[in-house]
Amino acid sequence: MKKTVHKLFWAWEFDREEKWLNDMSAKGLQLTDVGFCRYVFETGTPGEYQYRLQLLNHAPDHPESEHYIAFAEEMGAEQVGSLMRWVYFRKKAADGEFQLFSDMDSRIRHLQRILELMLICMALEFWVGFSNLFAGNSLHSSFNLGVAIPTLLLGAFIAGGVISVSRKIFRLKAEREIHE
Repeated sequence: MKKTVHKLFWAWEFDREEKWLNDMSAKGLQLTDVGFCRYVFETGTPGEYQYRLQLLNHAPDHPESEHYIAFAEEMGAEQVGSLMRWVYFRKKAADGEFQLFSDMDSRIRHLQRILELMLICMALEFWVGFSNLFAGNSLHSSFNLGVAIPTLLLGAFIAGGVISVSRKIFRLKAEREIHE
């Protein structure tokens, strides 16, 4: 039986999204497809799969990404789906712990990719928001403010995510230094 769940996760919440997918697997709901705020599950054996997400450098159909996905599949992972540059992998839980990042540096690089994406989105939101705010003196000032305020609020919300990811990177770098 298939079940579709609509849920929103922000880019900086990828680890929370992974946990949720693994909790769903523990309940016997196995992810079969993803879309924007849409997850399709199929009833299966509870805890059959472990799920991991990764933000790739390029779109999944880019040759470099295709090479990486093929490598992950050779290591026993299965690509369940993708959403823009995000790829959803799963692996049979019986095969042991499933990790996409073999070392601290690869985890840091992954978080830096997420941070770069978020910084671009935040800058765009602030640019659009401030552009509309300062254009508010025109005849259409109520429209401009109606765009500026929500856009600036979204930019501020993303800034909170930027801080969250930056802290994770800082903690991993500090941990790496301790182990060196």
